Amino acid sequence: MGFELPSSMEECVYFTRRTLDNDGKIVAWVEKKKCPECGKANMGKPVDEKTGKPKIRSKEYICPECKYTEEKKEHEESCEVKIIYTCPHCKHEGETVTPYKRKSFEGVKAIVFECQDCGKKIGITKKMAEGKKKKKK
Repeated sequence: MGFELPSSMEECVYFTRRTLDNDGKIVAWVEKKKCPECGKANMGKPVDEKTGKPKIRSKEYICPECKYTEEKKEHEESCEVKIIYTCPHCKHEGETVTPYKRKSFEGVKAIVFECQDCGKKIGITKKMAEGKKKKKK
């Protein structure tokens, strides 16, 4: 397969590079989608006219060419996260694609995927969030 890392943050809706316990690693990103209406440009958040920067807390995505708008939740749920990882459980190195939707994982919201080798779930939480570790009996 061989995912190619994005060359710029301008190409991404989301990007993260993390280290996990036991030498696990994750690089994950969501590429911007082409406009479903005109197909000419990538959808993005509206740009503030004064600063020229995207509005961070915007509730919609907009096409800069045809001005087609899509609700943030609807747009992000139709995107996919590309992940390159080293499993913290079995040290397997792999690549996978999963929907860009956060689910509960160890008590916090996370993008969850399974290792292709050992089948254990791995979660990508928001920056400083830590999941609750299950107690061993």
